[in-house]
Amino acid sequence: MTAGGRARVRLADTGPTVFTEMSELAVRHGAINLGQGFPDTPGPASVVESAVAALRAGHHQYPPVPGLFELRAAIAAHQRTWYGIDLDPETEVVVTTGASEALAAALLALTGPGDEVVVLEPYYDAYAACVELAGATLVPVRLTPPAFGLDAAALRAAVTPRTKALLLNTPHNPTGTVLTPDCLRQIAETARAHDLLVIADEVYEHLVYEGPPHQPIATLPGMAQRTLTVGSAGKTFSFTGWKVGWATGPQDLVEAVTAVKQYLSFSSGTPFQHAVADALRLPAAHVTAQRDSLRRRRDLLVAGLTEAGMAVHVPRGTYFVTADIRPLGETDGLAFCRSLPARCGVAAIPNQGFYADPDAGRPYVRFTFCKGQAVLDEAVARLAALRDGRPASTLRTGEIS
Repeated sequence: MTAGGRARVRLADTGPTVFTEMSELAVRHGAINLGQGFPDTPGPASVVESAVAALRAGHHQYPPVPGLFELRAAIAAHQRTWYGIDLDPETEVVVTTGASEALAAALLALTGPGDEVVVLEPYYDAYAACVELAGATLVPVRLTPPAFGLDAAALRAAVTPRTKALLLNTPHNPTGTVLTPDCLRQIAETARAHDLLVIADEVYEHLVYEGPPHQPIATLPGMAQRTLTVGSAGKTFSFTGWKVGWATGPQDLVEAVTAVKQYLSFSSGTPFQHAVADALRLPAAHVTAQRDSLRRRRDLLVAGLTEAGMAVHVPRGTYFVTADIRPLGETDGLAFCRSLPARCGVAAIPNQGFYADPDAGRPYVRFTFCKGQAVLDEAVARLAALRDGRPASTLRTGEIS
């Protein structure tokens, strides 16, 4: 029997993700990768030194399954300082191998066959995979372009007697939408009315560029006891490769996540956990400086995409920009992204992969601006080829450092 015959497929699509495909195309064509959301700018130097110090101090073995108490205490202090949320670090905080593990463990622990999980669409592709692994059913509620706002009535209509949880993401990947206080209030009313759990993916909490700051839904009346909040050091401090995330909330939900998490990673990243505890204790100025720098880079990329001829949704949060390619005479985002590295030396991600019905996201493409200014300047220069109709052979190639 072949290996393929022995494998039991648990997911509907087990092929390479679109992120893998587009990153491979970027390498093949020497393109600037504005697809995958990893920063190429360094995080705080003091935090790097904290990780080095932890390594030199011999912190090489397993941390406790829930995470180092020092880090759990720092996470609890962060939630209290920024949002007035009081948590017991002993029982209401668990450290995970990135936010992805927190989300996977939450869905595996809290949902199962027969349950429905309502999500905002477009959605981070791991949501669908984790819901499927849990045996539950994903129910998308579409954010309406071009502003990608949420229709609260549509959310209410999506709830059925089988709905177990709302998987809420704000600031929202991939659109950059930040849900308004009124929208959060209506979501909270729906959750309370139907006794739903809320899994709140808030990894971009500190990357809100205009308007009201991020508001955790757990701070709304009656929501703390039904909300599991997921956070991450990667997005706030530009250490995505360290894979240090967390989940916070009521003891019973955190214990359920921890019970599953111990059979996924058990525990990980001891020196990085020490360093992230130090990062969370940094003055707020470090967070605001990172946000302000990303705002400037967002504006640079938005202007470049607009000048290249796309219709651009200006994101209020995250580090992603969604562009409509139809003004270029293009209609298929996947085909467009597959050709883009060769055409002008830039890679992006088609939004089709973020929709249950790929046709709904066909004309939209996601670009990231979490790159250095020199990289973005060069990317914008290359994207001008779309407007000018210049052949790719006239463009500079090769990665920019």
